[in-house]
Amino acid sequence: MRLTVKDSEKCVGCQSCMFACSRLKGEGGLARSSIQVMSIGGMERGFTVIVCRACPDPPCARVCPTEALTPREGGGVELDIAKCIGCGYCKNACIIGAIFWDEEINKPVVCRHCGYCAKYCPHEVLKLEEWGEKKNAPKR
Repeated sequence: MRLTVKDSEKCVGCQSCMFACSRLKGEGGLARSSIQVMSIGGMERGFTVIVCRACPDPPCARVCPTEALTPREGGGVELDIAKCIGCGYCKNACIIGAIFWDEEINKPVVCRHCGYCAKYCPHEVLKLEEWGEKKNAPKR
């Protein structure tokens, strides 16, 4: 399973997905959310959703010197936080900026693709799907 951004045009920046992710981790704020919603110009220009896109050959795992990040079946990575030394190579290697940083413990925050956030998106911006699930082809 992997989390995908189904339709970013529908995002209104409510951050419900971010709060859900943090709540799942037992947090009250947004600091440890594995998903970020950012303005690209407010309500007029919209918002962008930044979340791991489940790379089949993740660059973040390739640069990890301790193998704290390992490729996950179906794409993306799994984090073994005990192995992480906080070097930040993974954050720098992520081509879309989807590895966030927990400043308090100096470790990465990585999406697990659990789909919990998608359940709380009131506008169906996010979707949990099977790896390789076919997208609906546009009708002509």
